[in-house]
Amino acid sequence: MILAAARNIAQDDHEVKTGGWQTTSSISLYGKTLGIVGLGRLGVAVAKILHGAFGMRVVAWSPNLTQETADEKATGAGFPAKGSNGEKTFKVVSKEELFKTADIVSVHIVLSDRSRGSISATDLAVMKPSAIFVNTSRGPLVVEEDLLAALEKGQIRAAGLDVFELEPLPLDSKWRTTQWGRDGRSQVLLTPHTGYVEQATLEGWYEQQVENLERWAKGEELASIVS
Repeated sequence: MILAAARNIAQDDHEVKTGGWQTTSSISLYGKTLGIVGLGRLGVAVAKILHGAFGMRVVAWSPNLTQETADEKATGAGFPAKGSNGEKTFKVVSKEELFKTADIVSVHIVLSDRSRGSISATDLAVMKPSAIFVNTSRGPLVVEEDLLAALEKGQIRAAGLDVFELEPLPLDSKWRTTQWGRDGRSQVLLTPHTGYVEQATLEGWYEQQVENLERWAKGEELASIVS
């Protein structure tokens, strides 16, 4: 989604298929700043790719993240804790600094009562006009009305969203009905919570269900119980 938003993939694909050509200029990721909200397993995976392959500078924040932990994550990903320029490879910053300085903000924190609505208008208001906001974690981490308002005003370049407050999206949802990228609005890339929809993952789930049915029939303890 980061690459698609940066390179205008969706809108250019539509334009070419409907008789047009190039739409607007794209942006390069090289040397830009990636802000990771939540430096867990998935956050580290994204940071590893974009730092290693695209040379992006990485800053990170989450409520309990320390620089010591971030250094361990960097070395675990195969990087030195500190780069040749003397700066930390995964640099821990304040939440405000992350949103102010990042060219790409990517969300990777776990949804809980504490984290629900943790990204709001206050955070979005300080983002660069050229920035891209991506959420592939959980919709309710972001105050949806605040994000909609920011994008309708064109406060940032683009957003890429795979998750939403209500899923599936209602047919009359503003995400579906707004003409994004027009009349000063931000570009918006939408996917239907497909982050986990991989063939191998789905096959594994079906296999687990069959295994559970067999265990249940035998009176055995069930495995992989989801509460």
